[in-house]
This record gives sequence, C-alpha cells and structure tokens, in this order.
Amino acid sequence: MTAAVRQTAPAVTSAEVPSAPPASAAAVRAIQDAAHATEPIPLAEVNARAELMARFDRSYLVPAETFLHIAARLTDPRRPGGPFRALTIDGRRAFRYHSVYYDTPGLRSFHDHRQGRRLRFKVRERVYQDTGERQFEVKLKGRRGDTVKHRRPLAGTDTPLDAGYRAFLADTLRRAYGIDSPATLQPSLSTDYLRATFVADGERITCDAGLVCDDLRAGAGAGAGYRVRCDADLVLVETKTAGHLTDADRLLHACGVRPAVFTKYCGALAALRPALPANRWRRAARCAFGDAEK
Repeated sequence: MTAAVRQTAPAVTSAEVPSAPPASAAAVRAIQDAAHATEPIPLAEVNARAELMARFDRSYLVPAETFLHIAARLTDPRRPGGPFRALTIDGRRAFRYHSVYYDTPGLRSFHDHRQGRRLRFKVRERVYQDTGERQFEVKLKGRRGDTVKHRRPLAGTDTPLDAGYRAFLADTLRRAYGIDSPATLQPSLSTDYLRATFVADGERITCDAGLVCDDLRAGAGAGAGYRVRCDADLVLVETKTAGHLTDADRLLHACGVRPAVFTKYCGALAALRPALPANRWRRAARCAFGDAEK
C-alpha cells in the first residue's frame, strides 16, 4: 500500500519568483542573440518534430563566446538537413523558467542519483513564467539509461502535494518501477533561469543562462542567503535526442568542451550543502557556481 505524501513545508508560488537575470550578462546576451539570428519554429511544430518525453540528455558548461560559435554553425541555413530553429511563442525566443524540486527530508532523490541507482526519480513543479503555465513533473530513468518524463498540468492554487498529484506520483512510480512513493516530500530547491531552445528533426538543444538556485530547507530562505548563481559567462547547454551523439555534441567536443557531470538539482545542492557526499558533482559545481553565498 502506498503511503500518503505529507506536506511539511509550503510550496513556492510564481509570485515569489525572482526577476529575470540581468540582460548585461554575457551568457544571457549570447542565448538571446543566437535565438534571434535564426528562423523561428512554433511550439506545435516542436512537439511534432522533437517532443522527446523519452530521451538521452548530455550537459555542458559552455563559455558564451564558444556557445555563439557553435550556435552559428548549427543554425547556418547551409547546414545539411537544414538549420536548427529557435522555439518562438508570441514573438518571444527566450523564456523565464522557475522550478521547485521536492525531496524527502533525507534527500532520497539526491542520494539515489549520487549512487547511480537505476530506480531513481526527481519530482518538481515547473512554471513557465512568460505564459503562466505550470506542470507537475516526474522524471525517471529508463531501462536504456534514458530520461523519461511524466507530467500533469497544475491549475489555480494546486500544489504538487495535493491529493491528486500525490496519486499521480504514486501511480507513476508503481507502474514504472513497482515501488511506493515516499511517505514525506517537501520543497528542497528552487531554480530560476532564462532559456532558449533550438530544434531540428528528432533533437533539441536547450540553452540556459542566468541560473539562480535557492536552498528551500527549513530556515534557509532567501533572507538567510542560501543561494548560488551560475557564472555570468557560462551557458548551460543540454542536448536531447532519442539516439546518441548529435551534431551539437560533436561540435562541442571539437571545440574542446566535454560533457559535465552536472544537473541543476544535484549540482546546486553540492554547492549549497558542502557536508553532503557529492564528489561526483563537485568539479562541475565549482565551475558553475564557485562558492555558495552563505
């Protein structure tokens, strides 16, 4: 029998989300410039050509200048197979994202990822700030090592800890893994950033800048200064495909940029909570965040 999830801390609402990152930041300028330098693609076509709810992800921490070089190659109209195009909604090509991650008091999700457990998952609320859309998302690890995302819309004052979403989480974990959902979940970390998305057939590249992560553990609110900011010159690039290496991966490798052992959730916790056993993320976290502002 699946244990009920107990709310132990209030969810962070979109009204509490920090403002957009400074437009002067090199990485913010880079993703905006790259997105406006190529042809647009509407959301409906993105979903038809490269929705990729099950996919392989690779992460890179890319200096802004290197990113612009790679983006110019990928969006070149002469590219074989056609250029990557920029996701565009209502004329906008860069979008503000806010996410709240939920974990157990003992950080089960974090430690399952640290230990490389096959039956691991992440739970989050994602807010698309420019449209107001909110989604409850459960990210699983597939049998091939791919990422499989399950999602359900949030409406009005709904929170991920409401009964309907607890049932959705429990059903998702039972069907995919045959395990019960955690007895207790609470907000653990929030992330805010600006994203541009580039799309070709069967593949997407998400490019994030201005990342800010806040520790939501009890007593560590924004007023306490438990926050890390990503280097203003770094673009967080993720390649997403149903297969393996993409043109973007190969270009990044050719420019001397290798995949980083990094996720926003685990990397930020590694920086924010030095006592955690997080050696696998330490190097990338130092590159991205430096020292936590505590």
